[in-house]
Amino acid sequence: MSEEDPTVPIVCTECGTETRVPLPDVADALSRHNEGKHGGETVAEVDPGLKDRLADLVAEDLGLFDEDAGEQGGRD
Repeated sequence: MSEEDPTVPIVCTECGTETRVPLPDVADALSRHNEGKHGGETVAEVDPGLKDRLADLVAEDLGLFDEDAGEQGGRD
């Protein structure tokens, strides 16, 4: 891991743990934890607050929050 790699918070409410993982390793870390500790059940996840914030940023970038975004589909 490079010192410049961003890290992502991973939480597991069942284990009561939280850690930070380099962005390129997130999927593997989640899979390893959930397979090893929870029989493959999706328990550990990217911090829900971060997921919500990222979803908002993506929606904003796509213009989904624009007032007239819904009106554009009805124009002739």
